[in-house]
Amino acid sequence: MKYGIAIFPTKKLQDLANSFRKRYDTHYALIPPHVTLKNAFEIDENDMKSVTDELAAIAKETAPIPLNIYKVSSFAPVNNVIYLKVDPNDELLELHEKLHSGTGYFQDNREYAFVPHITIGQKLSDDEHSDVLGTLKMTNIEHEETIDRFHLLYQLEDGMWTVYETFRCGKDC
Repeated sequence: MKYGIAIFPTKKLQDLANSFRKRYDTHYALIPPHVTLKNAFEIDENDMKSVTDELAAIAKETAPIPLNIYKVSSFAPVNNVIYLKVDPNDELLELHEKLHSGTGYFQDNREYAFVPHITIGQKLSDDEHSDVLGTLKMTNIEHEETIDRFHLLYQLEDGMWTVYETFRCGKDC
C-alpha cells in the first residue's frame, strides 16, 4: 500500500486553495490541499508499528511550523503545475530533512529538490497553463498560520488519500 506524509493547512487556507483547485486541479477530489513532506512510499504491514513509532519520535522533536504563503508560482517548464508558494523556513526544512535522513522507510526517496507548495492546478495544456498562471500571478496572496501536526496518509484503491495517523508536534506545543 502507498503511504505519504503531508501537512494540511487550516480550513481558511484550504478554502482559498480549493477555490482554484475546483477548476484547475485534476486531483481535487483525491486529496485536500496540502504540503507534501514525503512522497509516496510503500510500507510493509508488519513494519507499521515501527514506522509510526519513528514518526511519533520525530513529531516530539519538532517545533510548530510557520506556514507562510506569499505568491503563486509554477514548476514550468518541467511540468505544468501551478501552486501557492510556501516559504521554506527552518522549521519546515528541518522536518522535511528528518523524514529523509534515516534508514528503511525514512531514507532519501526525493525525486526533486524540496519546494514547499500547495498545488492549485496541474495537468493543464501549455496554453491553459500560461493563461491561468498569468491571471493568478496578479492575485495578491499573503497568508500566515502555524501548523502543529503532520499526517501519515495512505492511498485507497480508488486513488483517494486518507489519514492513517496524525502526529502532533512536541516542542513548544
